[in-house]
Amino acid sequence: MKRLFPSSFYNIMSLAGAFLAILSFGLIIFLFILDIMSADSKPYMGIIAFIVLPVFLIVGLILIAVGVAREHKRVKAGAPAEKRFPRIDLNDDKQRRAFTYVSVITVLLLLFAAFGSFKAYEYTETDEFCGTMCHKVMEPEYTAYLSSPHARVGCVKCHIGSGADWYVRSKLSGAYQVYSVLFNKYSRPIPTPIQDLRPARETCEQCHWPEHFYSEKKHVNTYFLSDEENTRQISTILMKIGGGSDETGITEGIHWHMNIANEITYVPTDSSRMEIPWVKKRTRDGKETIYRLADFDFTNFNPGGDAARTMDCMDCHNRPSHIYHPPMESINNLMAQAIIDTSLPYIKSITVQSLEQRYSEKSKALDSIRISIEGFYLENYPDLMHSKKASIENAVTKTQEIYSRNYFPYMNVSWKEFPNQIGHMYAPGCFRCHDGRHFDENGKAISNDCTICHTIIGQETEGSISSFSLKGVQYEHPVDIGESWKDNCTDCHSGK
Repeated sequence: MKRLFPSSFYNIMSLAGAFLAILSFGLIIFLFILDIMSADSKPYMGIIAFIVLPVFLIVGLILIAVGVAREHKRVKAGAPAEKRFPRIDLNDDKQRRAFTYVSVITVLLLLFAAFGSFKAYEYTETDEFCGTMCHKVMEPEYTAYLSSPHARVGCVKCHIGSGADWYVRSKLSGAYQVYSVLFNKYSRPIPTPIQDLRPARETCEQCHWPEHFYSEKKHVNTYFLSDEENTRQISTILMKIGGGSDETGITEGIHWHMNIANEITYVPTDSSRMEIPWVKKRTRDGKETIYRLADFDFTNFNPGGDAARTMDCMDCHNRPSHIYHPPMESINNLMAQAIIDTSLPYIKSITVQSLEQRYSEKSKALDSIRISIEGFYLENYPDLMHSKKASIENAVTKTQEIYSRNYFPYMNVSWKEFPNQIGHMYAPGCFRCHDGRHFDENGKAISNDCTICHTIIGQETEGSISSFSLKGVQYEHPVDIGESWKDNCTDCHSGK
């Protein structure tokens, strides 16, 4: 039988390598065609076709070359000990044919490997790769991202950004993450990588410009009490966005911190930056003022080094995309839009309670939410189970949807583990520094005056006379708790 290739090609190692290379190449072509024809992109198809299989293809080519070299060495074992490369004689029909086939196939394989590598690089930049490759590990973050204000901003825009430096860093970090997933070394929940994010001026400020944040914006907050009537309350607030520049001359309000003339440096006591005992303010003229938290032991405290951080967007907007909403906020929003029927007695209370129970699994949580809500009305308002059946069913469905977006028991994820520092209702937020307990050397405190950031211009309780004034009205807590509401909202609203 006439052989197509030289005899040195016909050895176990080379044949195994050829089989592996041909099989890998065939699978790459097959999966590539499927990927083109498929209406929905599948994450694992891209990984297998453009990352995993090319590795096996290259290994196969290496095995072919090593096998041929070993065969030549074996045949020449009796010859003088002179190292020679395999002789290629293009005048020999077999060798010329083999050389042509191998050259053409090698060039084609290299082209496809280059294309596959590019596709692999391209695929690792997609939101699908970031959010779905690790299934349950990243499901909480990916689910929250899809419902966020930045859902159309790609993951890599913030987590990597432009430039090779951060791309390499992210891939090295990603390699460790792959190891953690494969060997079950990851923590539950996954820590927020605050220290690994590039500066906000290189990401956030590519779209948002703090110098132009100087208007006041009206914000209407509608919420409901947990009483039988689900009493509606409305507060109208003017948010002093603040910021400003030399041109506008406005340097007040919330974004005063980000004004280019000011620099705020602080040192937290932990990686989550929940407690901040030391703050330094530096103004345009170079004057520095240091504020220290009262009753904090500064004996072994070092305000320098890596712990010190210059304040930027992420210190307040710490959950710009991966937001887990508190149940009170979510239910209030749905009731304000009449998506949940506000005429159902205690619907605010029972839905929030059902969400805040601890569940071991998502399926059990969804079943328990239905049982809790329907059971409540069966026991206390049996007539409503018939007259308001559709409304109750809708309330159950919407509450389950809220749970699915904000609670992930297998990863120990909920809004409590990842507080949003915007404001001060459900997390310390502003009060980490503006608590009236940070003093400079002259005894002057960082202000905790509410009107620095906002003015309440109206309050209205359903069935009562509303108060309204452009100069501002005195806040009245919906439930009489005396003066306690002035201390810290999170004492009651943090869920802890």
